[in-house]
Amino acid sequence: MNSKSLLRSTVLLAIAAGIAVSPLQAGAVSHQPPSEGAQFVKLDHPQPVRESVRTEAAEFFWYDCVHSQQLEQPLQAWAEKHRADVALRRVPAIWPGGPDEGAQRGHARLYYTLERLGLVERLQSSVFRSVRTDQTDLTTEATATDWAVRHGVDAELFRRTYRSDEVARSVDEAAADFVRYGVNELPTVVVQGEYRTSPSKAGGVEAMPEVLDYLVQQEQLRGN
Repeated sequence: MNSKSLLRSTVLLAIAAGIAVSPLQAGAVSHQPPSEGAQFVKLDHPQPVRESVRTEAAEFFWYDCVHSQQLEQPLQAWAEKHRADVALRRVPAIWPGGPDEGAQRGHARLYYTLERLGLVERLQSSVFRSVRTDQTDLTTEATATDWAVRHGVDAELFRRTYRSDEVARSVDEAAADFVRYGVNELPTVVVQGEYRTSPSKAGGVEAMPEVLDYLVQQEQLRGN
């Protein structure tokens, strides 16, 4: 096996399996609505959500995951369409004990720094492009700060936020969430802390928004 990590290999295998069965799973041929066990699964232990007014969609992603990058634009468009009724919560993936845990923690610290500075919507796609396309190392304070400055962020403000206790706590919580939500593929989206879908379940990255539409609709019907 080459130097790719076990997590990335697992994800790619899951995607390959999903592509093999995607026409039936996604309902692209039969036009059947998504079903539990096929396009999504119900969590064994549903997790609490952070607000009661809107339905929560929690996305687990990694900046060094090509499928997470592919989902970014469709997910942003989907979240914009559902701005009034869905709260999108992004969670950077950290596999505790995994071979890429160090890099994932570095990327998570960068993400939560951008989140606290209110810069995720402006810079999220740029981070993906830098990591995936340009192969830029953004896993340390020094490299992340240099990158942020090149994108118009004040260096001292970025460093202070990057080192903050709040960001450190968020990184630890993300690692715990990865385990609690039973994430085994990236990207993964969990609706209302209860239903989980991913590319191999939905039938590919491009099929995920349709499955999410269905899950949000079902959740809202249950709430009425």
